[in-house]
Parts: sequence; C-alpha cells; structure tokens
Amino acid sequence: MSQHQRNWFARHKVLTGVGAVVAVIAVGGAVGAGGGSADKSPTSAATQGVPKKAEKTGGSQQPEAKKEKGLGDGSFQVGSDIKPGTYVSSGNKDGCYWERAKDASGSTDAILANDNVTGASYVTVLASDKIFKSSDCQDWHLVDPKAAAKGTPKTTLKGNGGMFKVGTDIAPGTYKSTGNKDDQCYWERAKDASHSTEAIAANENVTGTAIVKVGAGDAYFKSSGCQDWVKTG
Repeated sequence: MSQHQRNWFARHKVLTGVGAVVAVIAVGGAVGAGGGSADKSPTSAATQGVPKKAEKTGGSQQPEAKKEKGLGDGSFQVGSDIKPGTYVSSGNKDGCYWERAKDASGSTDAILANDNVTGASYVTVLASDKIFKSSDCQDWHLVDPKAAAKGTPKTTLKGNGGMFKVGTDIAPGTYKSTGNKDDQCYWERAKDASHSTEAIAANENVTGTAIVKVGAGDAYFKSSGCQDWVKTG
C-alpha cells in the first residue's frame, strides 16, 4: 500500500453521552508495509537488549551495560517479530502512523486499531493480533508492567503532547486548558491502551476552555490540538 491509513480516531469529533460512546473513525488509503524512513530499519524484538562485546579494564573483562534497542518502522508479526505487550513511542512529529491488524491482507477490514500520532503514544499489542505496523515513528519500547514509575508525575501538560500514562506521566486531578479554537482540541480519558471505542471512558472536542477531571482509576489521558493543560485541583 502506498499511502497512510488516516484514522483520526483521536482527532475527529468523538463525543460521549450518558451510558454511550460514539466514535467517528475515518480510514483513508493504505499504509505501506515496511514504509519507514530511510534512516531507520525494522528491529526484531528478539534482538533487543543485546550486550556489546566486553572491554578489557585493568586486565579483567567488564561487560558494558545492556543498551535497549527499540522497534523501528515496518510490519511485524506478533509472536515472532514482536512480543505482545504495551509499547511506548515518544517525541513524534506529524507523520507517525501505527496500526494493529488481524491479518496481513492490508485491507481496511483487517485494521483493529490505528492512529496518527503527534507527541507520545502507548499501544497494547494483544497476543490475538497478527500484525503491528509502524511508519515514520520514533522507536517503540516495551513497557515493563512491574517497573516502578520514575520521577514525579507532571501537573502541566503539552496540549499537543499525545498520550500520557496516569500516575507515571500525569498526576490525577482536575486540569484546565484555555483558548482553544474551532473544536480542534480533542481530549480523552482511556481505560487502557488498546485504542478501541470500548476503552474510552470519556472524550470531547473543545472550543474555548476545557476542564477535565483525570481520576486515579484512569489508565491514560490523551490530548491533541489543545492549548497546554494546567492542574487546578
């Protein structure tokens, strides 16, 4: 396929009501298999964390610390090229596209979830998935679910920062974003990183001021096209 799938799942007007979630997903042309940038190449999950050769220090060999390699661009078979689990990619600019697919047909019907990302994104690849695709994204790194959070969660967030993990990237609380125009600001509270409609706890497209209470029970908070968020309570 020669063009990116365009799923503005986190960009379209996707509004929630009481007891219901309505999502608009627009999917355009297809993404190219292995369609990454020239300076990045697909990296098998099996090659992650391979230690370098030991260097001699004072007559004894001291192995260097393992340096983790992330997953680059391309199409990967789940279970052989990529392990199931939650992955994070950060620092993305416009053009990053990822996709979870139920087969390798390349058809729109095969797409389980996808997104165009600016900033950071978390994606949970399930054991039942068949293919994971990434194009023009920063490397994906497997998140250790048992690892303790490092540092202090932030209380100010970039309005176009993408996806934040609650309790790790963002502290629970009430956040405000002001000066948003023409419904371009989209926010979402999510239960997990599957990116399915069922994962959406609440969401909205905003003009003007947005106020959102991010609960400790939320898994993720998404923000796209908004002014920066400040914790107010």
